[in-house]
Amino acid sequence: MIKIIEGGVCAAKGYTAGGVHCGIRKNKTKKDLALIFSEVPANAAAVYTTNLVKGAPLVVTKENLKDGKAQAVICNSGNANTCNEGGEEIAEEMCDLVAETLGIKASDVIVASTGVIGQPLDIEPIALSMADLKGSLGNNSQDANQAIMTTDTKEKSVSVSFEIGGKLCSMGGIAKGSGMIHPNMATMLVFITTDAAVSSEMLQKALSSDVQNTFNMVSVDGDTSTNDMVTVMANGLAGNEEIISEGEDFNEFMCALNTVTMSLCKMIAGDGEGATKLLECKVTGAKDELTAKTVSKSVVCSSLFKAAMFGADANWGRILCAIGYSGADVDVSKIAVSFSSPKGEILVCRNGRGVEFSEEKAKEILLEEEITVNIDLSSGKAQATAWGCDLTYDYVKINGDYRT
Repeated sequence: MIKIIEGGVCAAKGYTAGGVHCGIRKNKTKKDLALIFSEVPANAAAVYTTNLVKGAPLVVTKENLKDGKAQAVICNSGNANTCNEGGEEIAEEMCDLVAETLGIKASDVIVASTGVIGQPLDIEPIALSMADLKGSLGNNSQDANQAIMTTDTKEKSVSVSFEIGGKLCSMGGIAKGSGMIHPNMATMLVFITTDAAVSSEMLQKALSSDVQNTFNMVSVDGDTSTNDMVTVMANGLAGNEEIISEGEDFNEFMCALNTVTMSLCKMIAGDGEGATKLLECKVTGAKDELTAKTVSKSVVCSSLFKAAMFGADANWGRILCAIGYSGADVDVSKIAVSFSSPKGEILVCRNGRGVEFSEEKAKEILLEEEITVNIDLSSGKAQATAWGCDLTYDYVKINGDYRT
């Protein structure tokens, strides 16, 4: 049984975390340098952004993880270290600093950066803060979470316990993500830790499979970031027999991983830049999974639909429009649409045509902070869910002067 517990990335055995303000960000009250440390080397896996323009830290991390091993994560906010001369050398220096400070191998460090693109990242404030960063290590997942945030307004953390082979295991994750959120992987920074024993190969298989139905189904603004990735470390301190193939233990691990990633997905979508509402689009009755995914993603990506949700306007025609240009092969004459929230559910479209409904009731439903759009394609049994947020005035305000 999977249970929600406290602790974030420190919930699992053998992990500590911390965060400090080193000076990359001008605001001294905001932490901007995070560290996660496993007391023993861990098996590791990652997925990376599909953007052809990739941040220097991703290039370095990908090289470091070729052997499937990691022991620490260092991440700065305030500067993406992307499109800079010597960016990879800076990322490598960050790994060297962690290795020297913690007494581990530089090749066992995952390095990440987030923030403004195209500005040189100064290594000096990071180097001068390493002693303080090491001193911050402890049961401080919250500090690490705060240090990786940029335009985020809320911390994003979750942890669970579960059993594998009679051994109690734990898993936790922290994330940042508010803008430049759009499939495909990666769409944000997510760091996951577990004390379960899982081989690097199976860890990669689990993560690569999971993101297809979680992080790849989130969109805030249609911009795929240059820097973002999801990483998992598994140090094996729970003492279960190492998972080296598919089977019951692997399935249980996958369920735990999905619980963590699904929770983080919703937190990221709900905290989109300027957002006031979490939007969930559930598509059922599709002829195949690809069709269901294509339709659900198209709807949550529609700027017109997102704007309507901000105004609590039950403009279901924008949903049909998004389905129509999605490229999915659907029979429009069979589509049904309804809106639901804690205030109830209301049908607004049947057989591809509008039905009479109470605008007042629809408004009441759409004024809630979490809204579900239910789309029945009535053409099969496949289904999919995507997450997004409303499009508000504040999104433009935030991104109008993000660099300055």
